[in-house]
Amino acid sequence: METEIINRVATSGLVSLDLEELYHPGERVLYDLKDNLYMGLMLREKDFRAFLKEHDWRQYAGKNVAITCTEDAIVPTWAYMLLTLHLQPHANTIVFGVLTDLEEKLYFDAIARIDPEQYRDARVVVKGCSKVPVPIAAYVELTRVLKPVVQSLLFGEPCSTVPLYKRPK
Repeated sequence: METEIINRVATSGLVSLDLEELYHPGERVLYDLKDNLYMGLMLREKDFRAFLKEHDWRQYAGKNVAITCTEDAIVPTWAYMLLTLHLQPHANTIVFGVLTDLEEKLYFDAIARIDPEQYRDARVVVKGCSKVPVPIAAYVELTRVLKPVVQSLLFGEPCSTVPLYKRPK
């Protein structure tokens, strides 16, 4: 007597969402203003403006850039703004902060492009394992975006999920 094997995961009606698919493949770069400081202490406007004018900004083409200053120095706000103005025609994305801030921004931008309506009344499983690092902030943002529309939200793999949310009847 042959027993038919039924794939219960395939027939469950679960919709799988993998944040890894939203990973932006572009190179990540940290621009540290410490290299522009005078004696490692402060930024001199005249020197900085000269650097901005002479620097080859094309090397940032298509890259994702986080700008910061790792030295405890006097860096006026306008310096970050000027740096952004020079990077913007070339870089894909620019953030103030470190590489983790950049990664979060890239994921937030990708999540903002999701149409939540495609998940209306769905039972959504947010995949938990990935080959690329996905910041926890991205999972939080995705939860915020999906909760108003989904029937239920789960975490993990379709064969082994952790229930997170179920819309009340």
